[in-house]
Amino acid sequence: MSKAKLSPIIAGVMNWGIWDKNLNTKEMENMINICLENKITTFDHADVYGDYTTESDFGKAFSSSKIAREKMQLISKCGIQLPTKKRNTTIKHYDYSKEYIISSVENSLKKLHTDYLDVLLLHRPSPLMESDEVAEAVSKLKSDGKIIDFGLSNFTTSQTELIRQKTEISYNQVQFSATHFEPMVDGSFDYMQTNNIRPMSWNPLGCVFREDIPQTHRLKKLLATLVSKYHLGSDTILLSWILQHPANVIPIAGTVNIARIQSLMKAVELKLEKEKL
Repeated sequence: MSKAKLSPIIAGVMNWGIWDKNLNTKEMENMINICLENKITTFDHADVYGDYTTESDFGKAFSSSKIAREKMQLISKCGIQLPTKKRNTTIKHYDYSKEYIISSVENSLKKLHTDYLDVLLLHRPSPLMESDEVAEAVSKLKSDGKIIDFGLSNFTTSQTELIRQKTEISYNQVQFSATHFEPMVDGSFDYMQTNNIRPMSWNPLGCVFREDIPQTHRLKKLLATLVSKYHLGSDTILLSWILQHPANVIPIAGTVNIARIQSLMKAVELKLEKEKL
C-alpha cells in the first residue's frame, strides 16, 4: 500500500522548462506557489524532461521559494536514455540496471534540492529489464530513505506483474482520458484495483480540444450541456469524470494557466450523475 500522501490532482511539470514554456526561476517559483495555494501539492517530474534540465530548474525555484519540503510531494521517473551530448548517448534506449536506477535517483535528489522522492517510477517498460535488479535497487533506495514509494509508468498488466512478483508497486502512470479510455476496458484498472496499485493519468484531457473528429464532436456536445448545468469549465468536468472511477485515478494536469489551476480542485468536489459518466 502507498505510504506517500499525494494530492487528488497532480501538477505535471514536463512543459515548464525548455521543452515548452521555458519558465525562468522566478516564474517557476510563482507557479509552485500557485499550485500549493490551490491544494495541488504533488509535482510530477522525470529525469529526461527538458533534455535532463527541468528537474534542476525546478530545484532552483524550490530552493529559492523557501517552501518547507513537507508541504509538497515530488514524483520522478527514470530509465529513458535520450541521445544527448551531456550523456554521450548515441541512440535512445532504456537502462534499468540496479546501478543506473540508484544513480538516477541520486541525481534527481541533487537537482531537486531534496533528500527523498515521495514516489519513484520506471518511465517506460524495457524488454531487457531484469526484475531482480529493479527490486534490489528499490529495496536499497527505500532502506536509505531516498524514496518512499515505488511504481511504474506506461506498463501493461503482464509487465507490471513481472515487477510486482519481486517488489511492491504502489502506482502505475498511464494514458487515460475520455478519448483514451482503454485502461478502463482492457483489464488494466481491474488489475490495479485487485493488486492495490493506484493509477495516475497523464494527458487527462485527451484530444478533446486538439482534434476535430467524430469522437470529440460528440464529447463537446455533451460537455456543452454539462457546462450549462454545473457552471464549470469543460476541463474541470473531464477531470471529474476521471476522478470518479473506482480505481481512484489521480489525473496529472500540465497547465500553467493560472485561472485553470485555480479551478482544478473543483473537479474533486463535483459529483457527476451516473448517467453522465
